[in-house]
Amino acid sequence: MQITDINNPSERKKLVWALALGFVAVLFLWWTFFGFRGSSKPTGNRNTQNPNPTPGDRTAVNPAPLQRGDELKTPPHEELRPVSYPATLPSVAEARRNIFVYYEKPIPVAVTSVPTPPPTPPPPVLLATVSPSNVYARTNDFTVEVTGDRFTPEVRITVDGRELPTRFVTPQQLSATVPAAMIANAGARQVVVRSPDGKLYSNATMLNVSPAPTPNYTYIGIIGTQRRLDTAILQDKGSREILNVQRGDVLGGRFRLTSISDGELVLVDTTLKIKHTLVMATDQNPGFGLRSRPTPKVDSEDDEP
Repeated sequence: MQITDINNPSERKKLVWALALGFVAVLFLWWTFFGFRGSSKPTGNRNTQNPNPTPGDRTAVNPAPLQRGDELKTPPHEELRPVSYPATLPSVAEARRNIFVYYEKPIPVAVTSVPTPPPTPPPPVLLATVSPSNVYARTNDFTVEVTGDRFTPEVRITVDGRELPTRFVTPQQLSATVPAAMIANAGARQVVVRSPDGKLYSNATMLNVSPAPTPNYTYIGIIGTQRRLDTAILQDKGSREILNVQRGDVLGGRFRLTSISDGELVLVDTTLKIKHTLVMATDQNPGFGLRSRPTPKVDSEDDEP
């Protein structure tokens, strides 16, 4: 390693500059990491007041003003003041709209108020019951009796709007005769009590007309003898049993045979007195017809051909 020659002027200048630059670098690093706090002192705004004031010293830092007696009586809420803050809404860009969509005013709907009908007043005449309330169709004339209240001699019993000759019994009872023609067919009949002028009327009740019972037999043939004591051949529709009956016989404990002919039979209901006609069913049952069933032999007939 070459040693620097101090006696050389050029070498001595280089050494001096190197020492000066090193000292400056050391000062810069010290100021960067540690700073020069001890040597920097603020020059302005010096506080010339006593840092440690005594209780008797009235020149303390930021002394609080003394309150008067009238200020102590002022309520705290009167010292409050509302804060006025002008609020401004942020500007927002207008929403995009479809130019082909537009507002249509709705069509007003006319509301029609239906007035509530007044309640129907009760009828001036009361009709409670009808006796009998059930009858069979095709029966004979019968007497009907109605019970109720506030009947007068002027009121009449009407069946399906037809006025009947009425007998006044009491203000609670009336009676009339219903003709057989009015109950020829099954169905319900409306019964009302009213006066001819219509001022007195009652509520309506129903008279039920039921279908009459019918014989459950089929007329399939006839057997004749020399004495003309004909015998009818019947078949029970339920049990398919074959019956031989004559005039005066009662079928099923209810229907009496009164007439026999080649075409039909006549039966009478012993309870309701209703006539029923049975037509010979040779077309429906050809196996039981008159032509296919042989006539029994009679002793008085000649055996020779």
